[in-house]
Amino acid sequence: MDTEAQHTERDPSSPAEEGSRSARVPGAPEPEGPARSDRTAETDRSAQTDRSAGAGEADGAVEEGRPVGSSWRRTALVGAACVAFLLLLSHFVIQPFLIPSGSMEPTLQVGDRILVNKLAYRFGSEPRRGDLVVFDGTGSFVGEPPRGNPVTGLLQDGAAALGLAEPDETDFVKRVIGIGGDRVVCCDQDGRLTVNGEPVAEPYVMLGDRPSGVPFDIVVPPDRLWVMGDHRSQSSDSRDHLGSPGGGMVPVDRVVGRADWIVWPFGRWAVVPGTDAFGAVPAPPTGGHGAGAHG
Repeated sequence: MDTEAQHTERDPSSPAEEGSRSARVPGAPEPEGPARSDRTAETDRSAQTDRSAGAGEADGAVEEGRPVGSSWRRTALVGAACVAFLLLLSHFVIQPFLIPSGSMEPTLQVGDRILVNKLAYRFGSEPRRGDLVVFDGTGSFVGEPPRGNPVTGLLQDGAAALGLAEPDETDFVKRVIGIGGDRVVCCDQDGRLTVNGEPVAEPYVMLGDRPSGVPFDIVVPPDRLWVMGDHRSQSSDSRDHLGSPGGGMVPVDRVVGRADWIVWPFGRWAVVPGTDAFGAVPAPPTGGHGAGAHG
């Protein structure tokens, strides 16, 4: 009985032990019973872990995609804020203008982009003789423009305000020759323009041009300006509107600002040169010369 009992205790034919040993032998047949169940459970857990990891990666990919949309929104907001800032700046402080014609040559060339200082005359200062000014010629150089498409007009105004399009047809750039009270005459016996009786040498006038091919003798009313282009033979200016309402005189309150800088093309980047041509011109007499045209 003892021998049989001992033999039974050491019997290696137990299914659990056989499965345990065969699981450690390479190439052995797949075991049956609990060991196989354990390995199947481990495989299932591993597959579930892989699926969870894959799902996490997919979620991560989606989450990583979200900041891209936010980035575009931020970029659009920053761009809109920059455009709004530039529009406000151009409306109140400094505005670019595109030069569309050669009426101000050689000082300004066709295609030049200039910056107009809107603060130059904002705090009590007024245009001086020799200044290059941009002004709204409505009522002096041109009549009231017809009403157009408001949307198109808004887009045009915005593009012009940024210097990306030609200015309105009512905007002009000219040189101030006479201010309120001045008597401007052309020409004296030597073919020179005179202001308050003083001959003016004009070095800015286009080479080969005369001071004016049209004789005139005018007195500038108060708060008005007499303006002319530097390319006299190609400029339509105060001389061409002597018979129009206002007599070609530009109201001071129609001045947009002073042209101070040339910013494009880069090769012409410069401060708009000033002039001392009117340095010797006396102030108009206290009693005035009388109003309107003479001669």
